[in-house]
Amino acid sequence: MEEKKTVESTDQLNDEKGEQVVDKKQPLRSYSIGGSRKNRRWLIVGGIVLLVVLIGVVGVLLFRQLSNPSANQTGATQHQGLNNDGNKVTTQEEEDIASVASKVSPSVVSITTKSSGSSSPYFGTQEEEGAGTGLIVSKDGYIMTNKHVIEGANTVNVIQADGTSYDNVKILGTDPLNDVAFLKVDGVSNLPAVELGDSTTVRVGQKVVAIGNSLGQYQNTVTSGIISGTGRPVSAQSGDSVENLTDLLQTDAAINPGNSGGPLLNLKGQVIGINTAIVQDAQGIGFAIPINSTKGVLKGVLAGKGVQRAYIGVNFIPITADVAKYYNLPVKKGAYVYSSDSQSGVIAGGPADKAGLKDKDVITKVGGIEIGDQGGMASLVGEYAPGDTVQLTVLRGGQTLTLNVTLEAYQNQNG
Repeated sequence: MEEKKTVESTDQLNDEKGEQVVDKKQPLRSYSIGGSRKNRRWLIVGGIVLLVVLIGVVGVLLFRQLSNPSANQTGATQHQGLNNDGNKVTTQEEEDIASVASKVSPSVVSITTKSSGSSSPYFGTQEEEGAGTGLIVSKDGYIMTNKHVIEGANTVNVIQADGTSYDNVKILGTDPLNDVAFLKVDGVSNLPAVELGDSTTVRVGQKVVAIGNSLGQYQNTVTSGIISGTGRPVSAQSGDSVENLTDLLQTDAAINPGNSGGPLLNLKGQVIGINTAIVQDAQGIGFAIPINSTKGVLKGVLAGKGVQRAYIGVNFIPITADVAKYYNLPVKKGAYVYSSDSQSGVIAGGPADKAGLKDKDVITKVGGIEIGDQGGMASLVGEYAPGDTVQLTVLRGGQTLTLNVTLEAYQNQNG
């Protein structure tokens, strides 16, 4: 929140004081219409002289006015703008970013929290405050943010871009497998909701915009950058806890503490990710959760079913070139159903087991989308809700199989 100061330059106009020169040798006369001829001649001559003097005075004033067109009446001031103001020259990129900010900012909220902190025998329990960002995902008050933004909070306050504040905020629950949480503002019906995009078609080098409550002080800060990479794994630390996140979008758009839970947007103003982590010892390295990985949980939340995460029921390893070489796999992308000496890769009685998946299967597609650049296994499954049936493409012993899996709710979800 940088305070912008505007300095205006003004010109002060000075009055001109005119003096009439009188010939003291010539006695002053009074004239009346209809006097003698001699008096009439003097009247005509005097009138001509007076007319010439008036024309001269008017000419001088007109010349001064034309030579100083910015002058107005005495004591007036006027802003002196540049004839060639470079600030008014815009590029297409600037217009695009400004358009995104104007469209989405009303749907981005600041989130402040209060929680019980450390206690001591002298000062008692100290209250701790936190701050983050959230997205309005429905007109009736559902909000999505990061799990670590509201973790441990006793109270949550939501502030809109126009300053409207809500303290009647409920924490609905958190995604057990992702850094995502859901809130509900009661008693509202006309909040501006964001438009969700498609994170499976995100491209490296694509221009993006981030909006968030930077440092918990600068509400709705807008930054821009590009997508630097996709499918990034990160071990993110928040306080004393560490969470392993996979399949993240990497961006060089500035993401600062307090931006967590805010949107990463394409140039159409669609949300393609939720900003979640930064690398503290680096510059220009931030991470966002692909929006598609939240759509399945969001679907259940908006339907009033609470926070439920769909799962397949397999232990898998994301396939890279090194993994493919080590396990002698026929492909370099996908998910390898991994089993150890003590545990099967397929959870007994789970959705995958019921659908016929086996250890050492290679899953290459989820719902017709190839695992890899378009999204990892977890993100692609995250697009579905419990109860949905999804088609998996599987490689087994040189054969390509198609298996239909009916997803179930993850059993250890919060909320």
